[in-house]
Amino acid sequence: MSDEIPPRHERVSRHPTPGRANSLWNWPDARHPLRIVVNYLAIVLARHSPSLRAKNWLLRRVGVTVGEGVSWGLESTPDVFWPELITVEDGAIIGYDATLLCHEFLQKEYRTGPVRVGERAMIGAGAVVLPGVEIGAGASVAANSLVTEDVPPGATAAGVPAEVRTPGE
Repeated sequence: MSDEIPPRHERVSRHPTPGRANSLWNWPDARHPLRIVVNYLAIVLARHSPSLRAKNWLLRRVGVTVGEGVSWGLESTPDVFWPELITVEDGAIIGYDATLLCHEFLQKEYRTGPVRVGERAMIGAGAVVLPGVEIGAGASVAANSLVTEDVPPGATAAGVPAEVRTPGE
């Protein structure tokens, strides 16, 4: 096992939280509650809208960078706390009930990090992408996978945690 830090961890910021309670109790200090309400309402509407144009419009309003021709499956969920840390490039597909997380609340800290989905990449139904992960152009993530590391362009990631296979393997 390597002592090398995975690239995603280099893109994740750590935010210590005070007190005995776990970091989730400190969420109002991390983001203004009104901002979360606005984000949540827009994301719920986007999750249930059958219109791809409406989804993209709503998600852009809360700060998600959405390229041309991006397709969000029904009930797919971008991060509610930090949607502005998400970039989905042209022609990408985010599958049914997939989740793109830009935060993780832990016991004594929370972490934030950007998520980037490259051009024409595909994320399968029910997949979860963790903060700081980059999905390369033309890459594929299998349904129900947990993506904990970057997926290079053209590669496929599958499993829990997802294992990356590059073309030709």
